[in-house]
Amino acid sequence: AKVTRSALQNAASIAGMVLTTDTLITDSPEEEAAGAGMPAGMGGMGGMGGMGGMM
Repeated sequence: AKVTRSALQNAASIAGMVLTTDTLITDSPEEEAAGAGMPAGMGGMGGMGGMGGMM
């Protein structure tokens, strides 16, 4: 009985770790993609301002 209970507790612990790891891996690329998009947009706006000043 103790072996079965221990095995079930370990399985539940591993399942929780897998779910947490999958969530962390999924969230990281979304944050990086948003961060990469912002500087590109800001750079484009800066270029447009420079063009307007020259004309």
